[in-house]
Amino acid sequence: MKVFRGLSHAIPDRPCALTIGNFDGLHLGHQALLAKVRQAADRFNLLATVMTFEPHPREFFADLAGDSDKAPSRIANLRDNMNAMAKAGIDNIIVEHFNATFSRQSPQEFIEKIVVEGLHTKWLMVGEDFCFGAKRTGNIALLKEAGKQYGFTVETLPAVMINGHRISSSAVRAALATGNFAQANALLGHSYVISGRVVRGKQLGRTIGFPTINLSIRHRRPAVNGVFIVQVHGLAEHPLPGVASIGVRPTVEDAGRILLEVHIFDYEESCYGKLVQVEFLSKIRDEEKFSGLASMTEAIKNDEAIARTFFTSSLSQGKA
Repeated sequence: MKVFRGLSHAIPDRPCALTIGNFDGLHLGHQALLAKVRQAADRFNLLATVMTFEPHPREFFADLAGDSDKAPSRIANLRDNMNAMAKAGIDNIIVEHFNATFSRQSPQEFIEKIVVEGLHTKWLMVGEDFCFGAKRTGNIALLKEAGKQYGFTVETLPAVMINGHRISSSAVRAALATGNFAQANALLGHSYVISGRVVRGKQLGRTIGFPTINLSIRHRRPAVNGVFIVQVHGLAEHPLPGVASIGVRPTVEDAGRILLEVHIFDYEESCYGKLVQVEFLSKIRDEEKFSGLASMTEAIKNDEAIARTFFTSSLSQGKA
């Protein structure tokens, strides 16, 4: 799979079967769409291609309006989304920088510059509610008319349902926000994980008896926030149990930097730079600001006791 940072860097080897969207979290609906793209690419000898955007368009417009709280939370980082696309058999990913210039393109410019001239699209699939161009004025009908003019086929994917409800990124975000991982996992088709490379932190955890591995969170609004029971993949042959905190660490830091910190039980190996996957199993509590390190340490001890009980119970029930 090839990844291009912007259409200007993309040099297609041959025409493509294309889909366009944000694809946050790559839930079952997205997976069904990507499967259709892969099938069309095989059928017509095309490159299976995804165009996605960074930042999320809604995040861009929220920042532009000075109201970043209206931006959607992020289910997955770009690495995890691209890994999922690779597993779906996508050949090329174009990560287009969404900015003011891009947002002002008319629907006709979007079709001509991106779909036709940029990617040489011969087959295009989008969701039924897909809109594009300045102020989202382009729609499916316009795409289909353009397809007749420029020689590409347009197909739409109906909403994918589970238990009578539409699968969507919004539904996944809602489940994660309430700590309902069973529901989130059902919508995603897999366990909820955040991956990243281990970075150096302030090593405060070591001084209070709870060493952690740290992962930077590049986006400002992760879909999960608080303290969780987790297991870590990538450091041993089997998942390692632990407890994780994701948030701005209000007791020890005021800069607003978001960090994922994981205390792995009975593990003290150096693992800086290693790529790990943190799998979220259950929420313990929301993030809190404590009066000092003593009260924070007591809370962490309680979090660890809850998590250890969880894993002991899971072992006794044969779930480990």
